[in-house]
Amino acid sequence: MADLTKIFKAYDVRGVVPDELNEEIAQAVGAAFVEVTGAGSVVMAHDMRTSSGPLAAAFARGATSRGADVVNAGLGSTDMLYYASGSLGLPGVMFTASHNPAQYNGMKMCRAGAVPIGTDTGLIEIRDRAAELIGSGGTSAAGEGTVTEQSLLGGYATHLKTLVDLAEIRPLKVVVDAGNGMGGYTVPEVFTGLPIELTPLYFELDGGFPNHEANPIEPENLRDLQKAVVEHGADIGIAFDGDADRCWVIDERGESVSPSTITALVAVRELAKHPGATVIHNLITSLGVPEIVREHGGVPVRTRVGHSFIKAEMARTGAVFGGEHSAHYYFRDFWFADSGMLAALHVLAALGEQDRPLSEVLSRYSRYASSGEINSRVADQAAALARVRETFAGREGVTLDELDGLTVSGTGWWFNLRPSNTEPLLRLNAEAADETMMAAVRDEALAVVRS
Repeated sequence: MADLTKIFKAYDVRGVVPDELNEEIAQAVGAAFVEVTGAGSVVMAHDMRTSSGPLAAAFARGATSRGADVVNAGLGSTDMLYYASGSLGLPGVMFTASHNPAQYNGMKMCRAGAVPIGTDTGLIEIRDRAAELIGSGGTSAAGEGTVTEQSLLGGYATHLKTLVDLAEIRPLKVVVDAGNGMGGYTVPEVFTGLPIELTPLYFELDGGFPNHEANPIEPENLRDLQKAVVEHGADIGIAFDGDADRCWVIDERGESVSPSTITALVAVRELAKHPGATVIHNLITSLGVPEIVREHGGVPVRTRVGHSFIKAEMARTGAVFGGEHSAHYYFRDFWFADSGMLAALHVLAALGEQDRPLSEVLSRYSRYASSGEINSRVADQAAALARVRETFAGREGVTLDELDGLTVSGTGWWFNLRPSNTEPLLRLNAEAADETMMAAVRDEALAVVRS
C-alpha cells in the first residue's frame, strides 16, 4: 500500500510535484473522495501552477470512474471554489499549494456548502482509501460520470459585492500585488464597476513566481507594494497570496497593517449588522480584538490556530466572523469560509465611506505592540517548551495555558510558542502594551528557547 502520510496534512494535501504528488495519486484521491463522501457530483477549480490543470484532470478521471459527475470551474481562487461549493451545493476540491514555492502543489477539499474536510472529518479515510487504490491499481470502475466545464468567476464576483455595500464609496486609488497568483485573475472582475483606480502589480499568472513568493506574511514580499503605494500616492495597497484566499493591507504611508487590526475593523462592521453576534479569533491575534469586540456588544471566542478549528468553532457558535493572525478571514455569510477578497472589500468600504486616510481609520483598532512571528530552529521542541514552562511557571501574576502550544500571560503582555508540524521549529508570537515591554518579553522567551 502506498504511503501518503507525508503529503496529507491536518486539513489539506501538499507536496512536491512529481516526487511526492503526481497524477496517479490525484486520480486515486479523486476515486477515494467520491467513495468516502458519497458524492454524486463534485466541483473543482485550480490555480495557475503548471501542474494544477493536469492534477485536476487526473482527479476528475478518478471521480468519474466512481460514477460521480464533475463540474470543472477551471482557473480560480480558493475562495471562488468555496463560492462554487456553497452556491451549487456540491462538495469540492481546489488544486493549489497556496503560498508554497513553485515545485509544490496540493488539494483543499470540502463537503457541500464549503464545509472543510480535515483529519477528523474524513481526510484520513480519503488518504487511506487512495493508498489502497494505488497499491491495487484499482482506480478504474464500471460507473462513468461526466465532466462539464462551467465558468463561475462572474457569479463569484457578483455574489461578493452583494455582501459589502460599495455603492456610495468615494473614488479610491488602489495598488494590488497579486504575486503572479490568482488575484491577478479575480481582482479585475471583482473591481469592475467600482470607483477604483487600479494599479496592478504582477497580475500575469505565472506559477514560477518570477517576482517574489506569493506569501504576504513575509515582509520582503511586500516591499514592491509598499514602494508602489507611496510612488502612486495611493489610498491603499492590497497583497494576495498565491490562491488569493488571504489578503494583506498596506496603508497610504506604505506601512504594513497587522491582520489583527483588520480583524477588529471587519468585526466592528459585522457587529453593526448583527448586534450581539459571536466573533472568533485565534490565540495569536492581538488582545485588542476581543476588547474591541466586547466594546461593540459582541461575544469574542478564542480558538486554536488553523482554518479547520476556526471553521468548526464558527459553525458551532454561529459566529458572524472570524480572523487569524495569518490574514485569513472567515464569514458566516460566505458559508463560514475564508475569503481574502471579501475582507479586502470590507476594508475598501470602510475607507471609502469617509474622507480620512487609512492610517487614521485604522488607528482606533491597533492598541498593542507585536513581535510578529519569529521562528527558532531547535533540536527538541518538547524540551525547549519545557524549559520555557519551567522558567515562567510560578511567577507572580503569570498564567500558562496549552490550548495550542504554550501561551504565557502577564500584566500587559503575553507570548505564545507553537511547534511547527513539519519542521524542527518553534514559532514565537509576543505582544505587550508598548514596544519596550514587548521587546523585553520577546527577548527573554527567545533566550530560553535558544539556550
